Amino acid sequence: MTQKINTICVCGAGTMGSGIAQVCATAGYKTILYELNEAVLEKAKASIDKGLKFLLSKNKISAEQKQTIESQIVFTNNFTDCIADLYIEAIIENPEIKIKLFNQLSANNQQAIFATNTSSLSVTSIAERLPNPKHLVGVHFFNPAPVMKLVEIVKTKFTDDAVIEMIEFVIKKMGKTPVICNDAPGFIVNRVARPFYIESLRIAEEGLADFETIDRLLENAGFKMGAFKLMDLIGNDINYTVSCSVYEQLNQPAHLQPSYIQQQKVEQGELGVKTGKGYYEYHDLKE
Repeated sequence: MTQKINTICVCGAGTMGSGIAQVCATAGYKTILYELNEAVLEKAKASIDKGLKFLLSKNKISAEQKQTIESQIVFTNNFTDCIADLYIEAIIENPEIKIKLFNQLSANNQQAIFATNTSSLSVTSIAERLPNPKHLVGVHFFNPAPVMKLVEIVKTKFTDDAVIEMIEFVIKKMGKTPVICNDAPGFIVNRVARPFYIESLRIAEEGLADFETIDRLLENAGFKMGAFKLMDLIGNDINYTVSCSVYEQLNQPAHLQPSYIQQQKVEQGELGVKTGKGYYEYHDLKE
């Protein structure tokens, strides 16, 4: 196994992947951001540049630091460029696609550490189908990755203790707060958060209150953001997928049954901020 992490390859340049790449580079790691889709890769470049310019405007970093961070990142759609000590996967929440990627990466990188940023899939079931399951760990960042401090480190029955120690060191170097947990449906945060979302949706389903009223009451009760605003920010597609995954893995408990309201939002493409409409409208925020 790799004894020291010098280079990190982030696979997937969507919102989460680009954010993680920015975090890695800011921590001083040589960072490779791999993405097949050239348009997504270009959008990631623009997103990282925008994020760093914002930090510069707030005097959080200097112009020299911004340049240094940007110089640490290699953007590529060439798989042969993906040579690293640590691989962080941030692609679609599909176990078969994740497993295929890890097997391709491990073909020439047997000693590397492999991390999945899945928010709901079983890390153990992915590890079972890899040639070196002891080198796989879950590393669950939260969106937006450059801002959110918490990172769940998910350990399977296979994971080598040395891998956990190394990942914990890397996460701390990134300025994040690592929390180690055993692999389980929803890990910690998403398991705890399901009732927050689903009960809010259930109240709306029963016609007891509308989205805005429920959110206003939750915020007045001390929550930083109401459930519907938060689901719109996360993306209804992502939030609904996690709800379905946790529901199935826990053998379909009635209190965690996903909401038909959110299912309809996903089917109608009303995903939230990123599409300009979810439970609320965001015409000014849509990119």
